[in-house]
Amino acid sequence: MNPITRRDAVAATLGGAIVLTNCGKPQTAENGKMPTDAQDTHSFSQPEKIRVRKLALDLAVSFDDKTLAGTAVLQFDAATGKDALVLDTRDLDISKIETSADGSTFSEAKWSVGQRDAILGAALTVTIPASTQFVRIAYKSQPAASGLQWLTPAQTAGKKHPFLFSQNESIHARSWIPIQDSPGVRIAYTARIRAPKGLLVLMSAEHKGASATAKEGVFDFAMDTPIPAYLIALAVGDLQFAEVGPRTGVYAEPPLLAKSAREFEDMEKMVTAAESLYGLPFGGMENPRLTFATPTILAGDKSLVGLVSHELAHSWSGNLVTNATWSDFWLNEGFTTYIENRIQEAVYGRDQAVMEQVLARRGLDKELSETPKPDQMLHIDLKGRDPDEGTTGIPYNKGALMLHQMEQVFGRETFDAYLKAYFDHFAFQSITTSTMLDYLFRELLEKHPEQAKQIPVQDWVYEPGLPVSAPKAASPRLEAVSKAAAAFAAGSTPASSIDTKQWSTQEWLEFLQALPPLKAAQMAELDKAYRLTQSGNSEVLDQWLKMAIPADYAAVNPRLEAFLLEVGRQKFIRPLYTELMKTPAGQKRAKAIYAKARPGYHPIAQTSVDKIVKSAN
Repeated sequence: MNPITRRDAVAATLGGAIVLTNCGKPQTAENGKMPTDAQDTHSFSQPEKIRVRKLALDLAVSFDDKTLAGTAVLQFDAATGKDALVLDTRDLDISKIETSADGSTFSEAKWSVGQRDAILGAALTVTIPASTQFVRIAYKSQPAASGLQWLTPAQTAGKKHPFLFSQNESIHARSWIPIQDSPGVRIAYTARIRAPKGLLVLMSAEHKGASATAKEGVFDFAMDTPIPAYLIALAVGDLQFAEVGPRTGVYAEPPLLAKSAREFEDMEKMVTAAESLYGLPFGGMENPRLTFATPTILAGDKSLVGLVSHELAHSWSGNLVTNATWSDFWLNEGFTTYIENRIQEAVYGRDQAVMEQVLARRGLDKELSETPKPDQMLHIDLKGRDPDEGTTGIPYNKGALMLHQMEQVFGRETFDAYLKAYFDHFAFQSITTSTMLDYLFRELLEKHPEQAKQIPVQDWVYEPGLPVSAPKAASPRLEAVSKAAAAFAAGSTPASSIDTKQWSTQEWLEFLQALPPLKAAQMAELDKAYRLTQSGNSEVLDQWLKMAIPADYAAVNPRLEAFLLEVGRQKFIRPLYTELMKTPAGQKRAKAIYAKARPGYHPIAQTSVDKIVKSAN
């Protein structure tokens, strides 16, 4: 079978690309409507007047000028002639707009682009004659489009061909598609993508073209299930396919393919485990049928594949049931983080799942201590702010912790039945926090009033911090590691005598995080015993580097610079730059490294790190 007919997934970042695939067939979808109380302050569109139902893209990929150029045809319910179609855009070069009643005969339309907002971009308003159902927009994206990252051959694993991938969440689809860019608007889409010959094109959709057409650089796709704009995904590069299960596989650049296939060989088990918990989802991993995964999770021992479980879990929370606005982001990520942990338990055992819960809670406690109180709430107020500011660890881990408490209080059997019913009830809809809570009270809390008294829902969702009743997992394995860290810090146990042979990634993280601030000599002792500066595990290395900077352990400096140049994942680079910026000497190093690294970072990462590195100017 030609691998491009397989339907699901991709991963890409600086230095390489990996694509994970899950070939499940979607169920028949219904067009979920955005609740009337879901006012998306991050979209100019007015779907209550005219709602786009379908999108047809025809775009040419140009690596020479880093643009996508072509047309977007949007289909909507027949207009009355009284309303205009309002779309979200960001710096698109629009050359022509036409309207049509039947989708075949088009006429020039009146249109205008509003004043540019620094966060939202600009509203594109098109006058729609009566009975019109189609708009065709000819346009070109900009080289600096925030939703696209263009990699030169030197930035890829293969070093021979360029690479392109998209990242639309939260509101970056508008930087390369004129669209109603709100999670509350779900659309079906088709696409014809024209790329340089020899490169493979993948999307969050089913490939429809013949292999002969693909050889000419033309690829056709269709996503019949309506999805929000942020889940439209595109990748173009030197990619090959490796099957890892009957329904799963990996696309990656050739140098990463074998390693990726080994690392993700348990994907089929994850799919099976997730389906046994919550039934068949609507078709794939996030993005639907096309999950992008960073090569930083290639640890060599499967210890970081929780990210794969997380993206698989998005098949239910995020793709099947979606947050209606970005203030409801926790409905995606809190539920997904909880389900991820359940998948990890089913595939790798209870010990693994509990260790991950312990580390997540420690990270959450730390983040809460450093975050302003208004931003500690699950339902966060993002009006007038970039919605990317809400993508902290709080909606992920606080949201998951709330669900873990419900599981403990109501029992796993009852809570699993509730979750399955929740996903069935809201399938293919975008919902608000209030909608979710109404269903929670009606279908779970009111049916079990005594247990419900133990769940402080108001505190969880609308108050900062954590309720006093928030559960806290305990792991005997991590407790033993913590004692070893304390013994080393006290000087009673030398590093070389600690038995670490069977330690997992989670145990290494526990050991390093349990240590107090160390002196350079202590760092050197640990490094001599365990070669931590040379670790190939990105999670462990990142924690080690964060400790080395305040310890002024100069031996890590070359590795620190190389890591910041090689890796573009915000989870890693933001804390490292933040740590460097705490001292004058560190600021100098941070700015020197960032000057070299910035061109290779994704536009979203650039915006984030700009604020950190330029904060001392």
